[in-house]
Amino acid sequence: MTTGILSETVLEFPDNRLLIDLCGEFDRNLTDIESRTGVQILRRGNQLAIHGSEEALADATQVLQALYQRLEQGRAVGHGDIDREFRMAEDHTDPDEQLEMFTGGKVEIKTRKKLIEPRTDAQKAYVRSLYQNEMAFGIGPAGTGKTYLAVAVGVNMLITGAVDKIILCRPAVEAGERLGFLPGTQEEKVDPYMQPLMDALNDFLPGKQLAKMREEKTVEIAPSAFMRGRTLSNAFVVLDEAQNATTMQMKMFLTRLGEGSRMVITGDRTQIDLPRGVPSGLADAERLLDHIPGISFNYFSSKDVVRHPLVAAIIEAYEKDAEGA
Repeated sequence: MTTGILSETVLEFPDNRLLIDLCGEFDRNLTDIESRTGVQILRRGNQLAIHGSEEALADATQVLQALYQRLEQGRAVGHGDIDREFRMAEDHTDPDEQLEMFTGGKVEIKTRKKLIEPRTDAQKAYVRSLYQNEMAFGIGPAGTGKTYLAVAVGVNMLITGAVDKIILCRPAVEAGERLGFLPGTQEEKVDPYMQPLMDALNDFLPGKQLAKMREEKTVEIAPSAFMRGRTLSNAFVVLDEAQNATTMQMKMFLTRLGEGSRMVITGDRTQIDLPRGVPSGLADAERLLDHIPGISFNYFSSKDVVRHPLVAAIIEAYEKDAEGA
């Protein structure tokens, strides 16, 4: 260690092949870590010398060691994994101790195409609640993974046989154009509303398999109004954009829950598109159901946004404006 404001620490990695993967193509991963912490990282054989302040050294060291451990376990390391480790470092918690479940202490969701890992404590708690509760609410701003993680858990439960089908719904709230005036069949008219759910499914299931599942009704995607009169048994059911369901629509949807099913309701209270004066069913559900065993409410903030960093900044700006209004 050198004395003064700046210090140096040296990390040694026994497997040079894994060290190459840790550094990334053209040392891209090291550059990412340097920009986040302000340290300088120099490679010397199978060692990494890190220069910076004591606090920055500690953060960079923790992240590098966690990423190398991932590589030893046969996992890849990309930008998202670096982001996840930094978020965990900021929370100062041990994710294995905080949330030990299903995968030997790691919080993972296995799908046909990829392995999904929550990046924040709120996301991990949310995933846990999806497995442990028959009904779970995920409430928070855009980009926090509410729907994405719910669909991933649904796919995992389907391919492991925990449920027989996945049903994904959204309120088809009109914005300027009425569905009846749009060209095409009924399915073609509602497809634009359902596209975000399809995007998530396409991330987790091969295209041909997904097409076959939709044809066989193992996977259904439909407006929430189409659920009226049904009892949804042995299914993983997701209601997305629930802030746009009225109180009566929400009650109708929630009472579709059948034996052997899981139901997830996601929404953002700041993005209500209902006509002025029409109350959101999501707010009523929070008020009426939070004391019922078996129903969990999970909340996200701008800190949990995992899209482009600007998204978090935009959400924070709007939140501050709303607080000052």
